[in-house]
Amino acid sequence: MKRRELMLLLGGAMAAWPRAVRAQQKAMPVIGVLNTGSPGPSSTAAPLMAAFRQGLSEAGYVEGQNVAIEYRWAEGHYDLLPALAADLVGRKVDLIAASSPPSAVAAKSATSTIPIVFRGGSDPVADGLVASLARPGGNLTGVILLAGELTAKRLELLSELVPRAGVIALLMNPNIATAERIIRDVQEAAHTKGLQLHVLKASTEGEIDTAFASLVQLHAGALVVGADPFLSSRPEQLVALAARHAVPAIYAWREFATADGLISYGASLTSAYRLVGTYAGKILNGAKPVDLPVQQPTKFELVINVKTANALGLTVPQSILARADEVIE
Repeated sequence: MKRRELMLLLGGAMAAWPRAVRAQQKAMPVIGVLNTGSPGPSSTAAPLMAAFRQGLSEAGYVEGQNVAIEYRWAEGHYDLLPALAADLVGRKVDLIAASSPPSAVAAKSATSTIPIVFRGGSDPVADGLVASLARPGGNLTGVILLAGELTAKRLELLSELVPRAGVIALLMNPNIATAERIIRDVQEAAHTKGLQLHVLKASTEGEIDTAFASLVQLHAGALVVGADPFLSSRPEQLVALAARHAVPAIYAWREFATADGLISYGASLTSAYRLVGTYAGKILNGAKPVDLPVQQPTKFELVINVKTANALGLTVPQSILARADEVIE
């Protein structure tokens, strides 16, 4: 080959190389994560996002290698979710992972074509997210945790642990769609057990502080903490306030009990996020949301922190210890 022909060939190859690289970069799928919580290594979202990425890796996708992830954080402000969802849609992401029921609703309102995998609450059919659990229909599927459905059960467990408490408070975020239904269920459970129930509402950090301050005036002997994404993202604040006010409290997630909360009962959050990642990977590999049934938890974890119980002067009944999946000494 003549030198001039070789130079032309090499020049053409070099000119084509940036285009090839750009094409490869464009071909890398992009996932948009719509999260109600806050970013940062110390936030409660950090281990959950790690579980999500683990699920992705099980389907063959590693962030930064063959998939890109764009994160959007509402930091507890649900009113920001529609704009954040619209931004992801405008960026033409290949899939949206919605971290909570409010995120899923916002994502569904923003697109009817981009696949959405959600971490849902108790009833995605009633929330208008899917047609049925077995055949979701449309562009959504995901994992549900039945967190709200278990709130009344948490009241029963707390009453068993603190039998002297005739007055129990329920802390709820009034901004979630299921708030009134959950309150009715817990009121009915309290009435059945002969307990007086006070409902406290909080949707900001300041309102959480105010709610705890009112426990003394209400003579509440124990507290049930709601399981919505906002309250679930505040374990340090809630556990610290419960300790400061010396009030026995039950939570939905084991992460609260491991952070020195008294007791928790609910499905595994990390398992749910891993499944969301697995589903996201399957969809990137060609599966359709309509063919992926909504997953439901098959196991609920009861975790009791005996160290915290001792600090509160409580003796944990053997009936609870025998049922506990984890006992923290």
